[in-house]
Amino acid sequence: MDRVINAFLGIVIGVGAMLLYYFGTNWVIDRVLADKIGPDGAIVGKRGELRERIRPWLFIAPAVFLLVLFLVYPAVQTVYLGFFNARGTEFVGLANYEWAFNDPGFQLAIRNNLLWLIVVPLFSTALGLIIAVLADRVRWGQFAKSLVFMPMAISFVGASVIWKFMYDFRGPDQPQIGVLNALVVSLGGEPQAWLTLPLVNNLFLMVILIWIQTGFAMVLLSAALRGVPDETLEAARIDGANEVQIFFQVMIPQIMGTIVVVWTTITIVVLKIFDIVLAMTNGQWQTEVLANIMYDWMFRGGGDYGRSGVIATIIMIAVIPIMVWNIRRFRQEEMER
Repeated sequence: MDRVINAFLGIVIGVGAMLLYYFGTNWVIDRVLADKIGPDGAIVGKRGELRERIRPWLFIAPAVFLLVLFLVYPAVQTVYLGFFNARGTEFVGLANYEWAFNDPGFQLAIRNNLLWLIVVPLFSTALGLIIAVLADRVRWGQFAKSLVFMPMAISFVGASVIWKFMYDFRGPDQPQIGVLNALVVSLGGEPQAWLTLPLVNNLFLMVILIWIQTGFAMVLLSAALRGVPDETLEAARIDGANEVQIFFQVMIPQIMGTIVVVWTTITIVVLKIFDIVLAMTNGQWQTEVLANIMYDWMFRGGGDYGRSGVIATIIMIAVIPIMVWNIRRFRQEEMER
């Protein structure tokens, strides 16, 4: 009950403070920059124009302040700490970067991240597209879409707990409660500790994120497919194209913009992947990714500001080109419209 009350008070105070700010700043600017009336009754100066120029900045000022405080400043500070020692007290130049690219653990994390970047966006987008196309052709398509989208409502840690039971291993002579090992045993095979098998365990972890992100891809691609003109599809059928040809040569080219958006969005999620690896393997058995190594260097073993800052900077640098390219492409599409 205390938590409910605190949450309610937080909402009331937060909303009230914002309302007070907006009404208060408007009242102040209207008084400070009030129009001056000359002797002849005409308005003197251009205070009205100045007021309207300042007013939008007052509205966005809280958001800009929070953005700088919680995003820009931490990013700059992280880059800064990457040039210092473990305690952030001595400048060491590029020594931390030299360590990173020569460290076997960091190199393994880079390889794992690249593998995640290839597999997860590819299969999430492809499965989302296939389900979006097929679901529209059956009577119970909306129900199927709801089931596919449902994992999006589950946190990464919650999804990891679910799939940990799927991969559970209880020893060769014990009853298997893990779905995967139960299937293997029923087919006459030997149960395996799947999460301890190098390379294979990474693929099993990727399945979790694919399971979550497929619903996201399906929703966006389904909406894009509905925007494909029926006249185009009918013209293709009249010209003798079969459904497979229509799918690859008519539908996909017309929704390629949405496919790229889905792909890049999932790619950014993959670059920041952390929760699934931590909950499933804690980075053991060669499943480390960059975010996990950053967490280990920052919060375990006493903490190392320099090395963790370098890893965080590398993750940020990897994300920036994708975001810039996506923004430029969006602006180009807007200009074409």
